[in-house]
Amino acid sequence: MEQRMIGRLGRSVSAVGLGTWQLGGDWGTVDTDAAMATLEAALAAGITFFDTADVYGDGRSEQFNGALRAVHPEVFVATKMGRRREQLLANYARANFEEWTGRSREKLGMATLDLVQLHCPPDSVYASDEVFAQLDAMVEEGVMAAYGVSVETCEQALRAIARPHVATVQIILNCFRLKPLEQVLPAAAAAGVGIIARVPLASGLLGGGYDTATRFAPEDHRSYNRSGEAFDVGETFSGVPYEVGLEAVARLRELVDPGVSMAQFALRWVLDQPGVSTVIPGARNPEQVRANASAAALEPLRREQLDGVVEIYDGLVREHVHARW
Repeated sequence: MEQRMIGRLGRSVSAVGLGTWQLGGDWGTVDTDAAMATLEAALAAGITFFDTADVYGDGRSEQFNGALRAVHPEVFVATKMGRRREQLLANYARANFEEWTGRSREKLGMATLDLVQLHCPPDSVYASDEVFAQLDAMVEEGVMAAYGVSVETCEQALRAIARPHVATVQIILNCFRLKPLEQVLPAAAAAGVGIIARVPLASGLLGGGYDTATRFAPEDHRSYNRSGEAFDVGETFSGVPYEVGLEAVARLRELVDPGVSMAQFALRWVLDQPGVSTVIPGARNPEQVRANASAAALEPLRREQLDGVVEIYDGLVREHVHARW
């Protein structure tokens, strides 16, 4: 597995990581045996970067990651905090940070957390010197080795990158979300900030296996958050209307080489974008992990394929997402 250096983090990470939201909740139920088998398969495939959050299954995902790390202490686990309270600046205070990180340290079995990301905080947080001063203090005290920010918009990403000690920015980047290529990725590369590309398969749409007859379980966010009922709608199908996404995937499929899956093509596209440190597709079973990890071994996409993605984005997707995020 290719390793990519993150300057401000001071270490390399696997080009393909694993997002573990699916193992916690909001995607249907994954039992303990399946979750652990998925994590072990990721490690066997060369994945060493695992992304979780304290609210994924109310800590269930962190517990699974902690169990893996107890056996394989060399893996890197990035978690998140900030969604356990109402999204108000006043709640981004030291007492809450200590409570949240304490809970994560216990569930992950880590005295010092590898990376703690603010979990899509409101705009007011990015302007608060006090918030980032408290995070700096917690790094100095050994609560966490580094911190980053998971963002919704490109503007938030640029404000996070401007903070001198932000090590990573996690942002939605996929064939349906091209806006980060314009300013965010160049700014991150210049500053040595890692880019963690999330939702690379647009909640599975870019996997190519869905159609108009596909139905999702009631507890799956792809059922209950299509209009942003529970959280930012951009987290579900990247904010692209489902039928539009299906049409775009049908056209993207024409760019895919024989022997390569639609999902592998979509992941390879993310990996080919300059400035990306790691891409974190989720998975619910070992087969999905192995297929996703293999995208790192594919040849880079050709110019006509890259141009084709832009053409499809401009023609079908841009009007639904570009101005919003």
